[in-house]
Amino acid sequence: WVFCFPFDSRSMYFSSPVSSPRYTEALTDPSYKGQILTLANPIVGNGGVPDTAALDEMGLRRFLESDGIKVSGLVVLDYSNEYSHWQATRSLGEWLQEEQVPALYGIDTRMLSKLIRDKGTVLGKIEFEGQPVEFADPNKQNLIAEVSTKEVKIYGRGNPIKVVAVDCGLKHNIIRLLVKRGAEVHLVPWDHDFTGMDYDGLIISGGPGDPMKAQEVIQNVRKVLESDRPEPLFGISMGHLITGIAAGATSYKMQMANRGQNQPVLNAVNGQAVITAQNHGYAIDSSALPPGWKPLFVNANDQTNEGIMHETRSIFTAQFYPDANPGPRDTEFLFDSFISLIKRGKGTTIPSVLPKAGVTASRVEVSKVLILGSGGLSIGQAGEFDYSGSQAVKALKEENVKIVLMNPNIASVQTNETGIKQADAVYFLPITPQFVIEVIKAERPDGLILGMGGQTALNCGVELFKQGVLQQYGVKVLGTSVESIMATEDRKLFSDKLTELNEKIAPSFAVESVEDALKAAEKICYPVMIRSAYALGGLGSGLCPDKESLLDLGTKAFAMTNQILVEKSVVGWKEIEYEVVRDAADNCIAVCNMENIDAMGVHTGDSVVVAPSQTLNNEEFQMLRDRAIKVVRHLGIVGECNIQFALHPTSLEYYIIEVNARLSRSSALASKATGYPLAFIAAKIALGIPLPEIKNVVTGKTSACFEPSLDYVVTKIPRWDLDRFQHTSNRIGSSMKSVGEVMAIGRTFEESFQKALRMCQPSVDGFVSQLPMNKAWPAAVDLQKELSEPSSTRIYAIAKALDNEVPVDVIHKLTAIDKWFLYKMRSIANMERILKE
Repeated sequence: WVFCFPFDSRSMYFSSPVSSPRYTEALTDPSYKGQILTLANPIVGNGGVPDTAALDEMGLRRFLESDGIKVSGLVVLDYSNEYSHWQATRSLGEWLQEEQVPALYGIDTRMLSKLIRDKGTVLGKIEFEGQPVEFADPNKQNLIAEVSTKEVKIYGRGNPIKVVAVDCGLKHNIIRLLVKRGAEVHLVPWDHDFTGMDYDGLIISGGPGDPMKAQEVIQNVRKVLESDRPEPLFGISMGHLITGIAAGATSYKMQMANRGQNQPVLNAVNGQAVITAQNHGYAIDSSALPPGWKPLFVNANDQTNEGIMHETRSIFTAQFYPDANPGPRDTEFLFDSFISLIKRGKGTTIPSVLPKAGVTASRVEVSKVLILGSGGLSIGQAGEFDYSGSQAVKALKEENVKIVLMNPNIASVQTNETGIKQADAVYFLPITPQFVIEVIKAERPDGLILGMGGQTALNCGVELFKQGVLQQYGVKVLGTSVESIMATEDRKLFSDKLTELNEKIAPSFAVESVEDALKAAEKICYPVMIRSAYALGGLGSGLCPDKESLLDLGTKAFAMTNQILVEKSVVGWKEIEYEVVRDAADNCIAVCNMENIDAMGVHTGDSVVVAPSQTLNNEEFQMLRDRAIKVVRHLGIVGECNIQFALHPTSLEYYIIEVNARLSRSSALASKATGYPLAFIAAKIALGIPLPEIKNVVTGKTSACFEPSLDYVVTKIPRWDLDRFQHTSNRIGSSMKSVGEVMAIGRTFEESFQKALRMCQPSVDGFVSQLPMNKAWPAAVDLQKELSEPSSTRIYAIAKALDNEVPVDVIHKLTAIDKWFLYKMRSIANMERILKE
């Protein structure tokens, strides 16, 4: 189907599909000039398009990477005409129509991905009836000349550092990042002779097409390299290729191009791994670099060159986009390095301005490891820990480590004693300090893993640490240290740690009595949320709109814990989660990003969850990803953890809610959703093995140091059995009540959502207004109350409201569910209505 018809056919070539739900920036990236951009992510258009004419303080387009759309066509699997985002002014289709760019949806982009993967870049055309066109090869054009500025432009006028940026297809974010660091940027055309210009530093930008078409730039860069000019030179993407060729290296066309926002790259100087945004089909042959040059970056997957540096001069390059946008900001530090080279002057070497390596990871020498399971199933702690424990056993057995397992749950796979990848010894004993001490005495393990047994194992490990048992028997805690675990579980310590980072947390007080809780609430102002320390499934937490409710809930909470956190309520904000992995060498990746359909106020275990997130733009997504990695590093997590954010629905304001320094339900969901074996990888990391050295178990060739990219939608829906208990309310909140969940995968949200609902409640046909188990709505049902109060049946109340033609705006106001999800639910309801008719 066509969602933009500009009235003329187009001929161009298909590039490798890019997974980027942040389409506004990708469409305006000059490096895509002459290409049919194929977005591999499942749904496009969710967030509409912001004001494309809006300018920033430098006069650049605020939300774009150039002055307009640069692609020649767009192909996607599914298009969302109905959009929802606080910055949106119109739909993606309307914008494409304005700029006369054809766009198709309903195309099997996975098939297209495989075709391009196997055949490389291929010619293509979007042809409309009655308008035949011949194939045209953009590679024969000088695309750089088409996208480059035609005149010299100056940005950040008056700043002390003068940088000349050669525009081969420069993205606006490069200018923003340089000006932010004190540079006056002189943007010059691609064929401008800059060799005689006075400058403090030189940037050769990225751009589209074949680098050999840029002979004028190559010749000018060669003159600079052959001169004795001391000013630093930084080549980016196409600029990397141009600099390499000018230095005497050779470039070649890659069979499989590197495009997307999840490419892992290794720093050859300090060994650190970073995740990068890339869009290139050519590479420099690092095996034939001229004398005086050496590799700076290497792709962790295909081992192709990703950057070079001069051994004695201030010249370096990056094949990827350190400016990203869209994409991760892991390598933005290269602009700091470039400015440092300028400030330090002649003789400064590249390694001296790069970040120093973190802690050098060394293999943890252990021969026998004790793994604590989670014990019997309970709300908030169930089969996911059998999964994680089984994966950990498998990973450690591969490293020839003997395994002792403690888990009284006989109905678990991990406790099987047969098989080469099972534990060497299993103890069906309670996970309590006294029993763990007895097992330690009997087995004398030299290692202990706490992160695979949920809250039970963490609490037990903390108690053993406090008693000095671990030190007494020489048992090392593998992975995240007990001190770091305590910093995430103790609400006061957690708050203090985030304050050290100047991170945003909801105004809160950690208290140890009901009286202090009441005083804290008076300072914060009602309503407030309380959360218990060292608690499972949000037990002892809840929303307190007034003093009486706080007195009641606080008294109950202190019956289970000795500390609670009283914090400002953020009910109604979006809840966003990231699953983050960090190794002992400080390599860090965000494996999965998830969005709760239910707003803050509902425990994530009781919320409908979607992966990947569907309503965030690039700025929001990368902002929260950056904060997640920053916090995980500061806390000293080693292994896997989950971090939860509350994001204001109409601004960039956010709060960090909590960090779980262990495997969890969310981890199990992320593993199944992405195919990334989090527990297996976390166990390897616990032994001190760096992420880049761990192989991707799916491909067997590429590195595990990558961030999965999904071309499908995953939906998790909880299951409750509240009807089994008489007089029990079906209302849900911050304390988890569900006894399990299901996960469904689909190429569209509607497919995934419907599958999950049907699996969770087989008695109904997915999203319908009928209650499960053939139950009838009360004759005088208060639909407004059913919508405004979260419950185990609210999803069916939404269907009923849509059947009654209640407007989406009204449902949104009552539920705080993002309108985009409600639009999708309405499309299901509309289809049911059409089929009935």
